[in-house]
Order: sequence, then C-alpha cells, then structure tokens
Amino acid sequence: MRINEDTLLEGKYVVLVPYNSDHVPRYHQWMGSPELQKLTASEPLTLEQEYDMQRSWREDDDKCTFIILDKQLWADPAVQEEECMVGDINIFLTDPSDPTLAELEIMIAEPNYRGKGIGKEVIRMMICYGVMKLGVRKFEAKIGLDNKISIALFKKFKFQEQSVSEVFQEMTLELTVDEDLQKWLLGDMSFMQEREYQKIRDSRQAACPPLTQ
Repeated sequence: MRINEDTLLEGKYVVLVPYNSDHVPRYHQWMGSPELQKLTASEPLTLEQEYDMQRSWREDDDKCTFIILDKQLWADPAVQEEECMVGDINIFLTDPSDPTLAELEIMIAEPNYRGKGIGKEVIRMMICYGVMKLGVRKFEAKIGLDNKISIALFKKFKFQEQSVSEVFQEMTLELTVDEDLQKWLLGDMSFMQEREYQKIRDSRQAACPPLTQ
C-alpha cells in the first residue's frame, strides 16, 4: 500500500517501517521455518517469489505492511536496519465493498522477542494507524487454535471470538471500533510518533558512512 511507503512509526520498544526490498532476504530466511509457515498458514517461496510478494504488498491498495524493528538496536546507526528486524504486522482490506473492514495479522519471527510485550505494543500501534489513516472501523484476526498466546493477546485488546473453523483449525476474532475503544486507544497518542521514513533512513546512513579501502 502506497500510503505508508514513507511512514515510520516509533514506539517505546519498536520501530515500524515499510517493507522494502532490503528486508526481503531476512524475511525469506524467516519463512523457511516450518514453525512460521504453520503459524502464518504460508507456503515456502523462492527468493524471487519473495521479492515479487514484497512488490505486491507495497503496491496493492488492499495491503498495508510494516516491518517490526528492535528500537534499541535501530538506535545505533552502525547496525544495519535488516539486523534489527523482529517480525512484521499487516492490515488487509478483505472486502472490496466495505473498506472499513480489515484483517489484522502479526508475526514475531525472532523467538527471543516473544513474550516480552512487543506484540502488545505493535498491535496497539497498528490499530491506531488503521483507525486514523485507513478509516478502519472493524478488525478481524484469524489465529490457529493451537496459538493460545496470540489468541490471549488479541483478547487483551477486546477482540471477541466470532467463529471457530474445525476444517482450518483457526479462530476468528473481531473488534468493533466504537467510541469507548477510541477513547481507550486513541486518548493518549504520546506512545507513538509518526516520522518520515526516508529522511530518518538517510540520516542513519549518513551517521555511519561505509568504510573505504
């Protein structure tokens, strides 16, 4: 989605940046994991197919993707952005007739970052972004039945169980954006700062010029 191609969202523990081609090799490495394939209901792709997918996610009007970065690592310009990658989060506009309905999906790919509150911060950031920038009024999340941690995480944000598919072994949860939710999530936006991605990226690179022979 072009709307976020120059958007950086900075939280307390993470930084969200648009998914670009520099991130693809690390992402491709992640998706070679059978565990992540199962959790995301994904099939393994070739590296070339992964680049095609990245371009699709950048250009398609119904997909909004951010890569999750470790803010502490990212704060050091000497650390390449790809080395700061933790996972990704997506908003999919699933119904062409209803642009206010979206599916929310998160993946913490690096095991060492799970269970540390990062997912909670990222979901809050993405819900706020979806409401404010995309006009989303109802979120869905489809989670595997054996992924108890993710189900519990979404329920902390007042997602309600709507259905269970025994065939696909997944649960669908929903969250309606009402006035109370907006007060709860959007009442204090100081937890998240929106900045220009390319400008920040250029300044990091300038702060750590490449070594010359």
